[in-house]
Amino acid sequence: MRTDTESTDAKEQSVPMSREMTIGFHRFAGRAGLPLAADVGGNASGLCIVLSPGGGQTRHAWRRLAKHLVSQGHRVISLDLRGHGESAWAADGDYSIEAFVDDLLAVLATQHGPLVLIGASIGGIASLLAVARHPSDLIRGLVLVDVVPNMRTSGLERIRGFMSAGEAGFADIDEAADAVARYLPDRPRPASSASLAKNLRRGENGRWYWHWDPAFHAGSRQRSEEGMLAKMESAATSISVPTLLVSGARSEVVDTAGATRLLQLIPHAQWVNVQDAAHMVAGDQNDVFDAEIDAFVRRVSENHGDAQP
Repeated sequence: MRTDTESTDAKEQSVPMSREMTIGFHRFAGRAGLPLAADVGGNASGLCIVLSPGGGQTRHAWRRLAKHLVSQGHRVISLDLRGHGESAWAADGDYSIEAFVDDLLAVLATQHGPLVLIGASIGGIASLLAVARHPSDLIRGLVLVDVVPNMRTSGLERIRGFMSAGEAGFADIDEAADAVARYLPDRPRPASSASLAKNLRRGENGRWYWHWDPAFHAGSRQRSEEGMLAKMESAATSISVPTLLVSGARSEVVDTAGATRLLQLIPHAQWVNVQDAAHMVAGDQNDVFDAEIDAFVRRVSENHGDAQP
């Protein structure tokens, strides 16, 4: 079992960054010192954009966006959530939404310049709650990717079903790719399954498993019982920073009613509904998604007089 306990230092462990805007591996300390893996790079004095992926994803889901933002002169922190990728698993099995929020707040506390938070799915919920709980003049904007307080139950169940189906592992990477293809039938299948390897870990029995702690999926009931979506709705009413909702027109979880409700809770928010995209908006329409994020980041930078690349 991979638990990634190489470091529990309370300070950020970093690979020295060059002025060439490279992206390198870093480790942050989350709640109670839990080691969190991240890719960090870009202009150290620029706007810092913190990317939080969805449940079951790793920081690699943002790799194209991260590289694009760095090329635009921004600083990027792309996180693996607790229990995901190369971040540590929670020894106590705590995958409550409060744990994810506290992890994010611990990362934000290490930064001293202007920030934009971008989060998908559970990463978006944690981002919204973090902004509401600790409002700061440093936070310039918030982007929620296909997540709203009143998500469709049928869509959430479909996502949970996909995660459950992989609990027994896969004989090889191609078998895992088959599972993804069944879950995302409208997305063209890559010519090679090799790139999927970074999202998998190999067990002692030789089978391949998704790169997340099985306890995360088991914690779905815990998050529901603690009223995660109700907390999100309550928190949304206190959001004053520029906010953007990016959803997929074919999303299983965000429909027009859900987006409209979010706009009622955050009247100044903007909504972009990306055509030919489902819940995994960035993966379905990378170029469109990157362009919308780029435009939003530029607007909030200009409004606050932050340095432009």
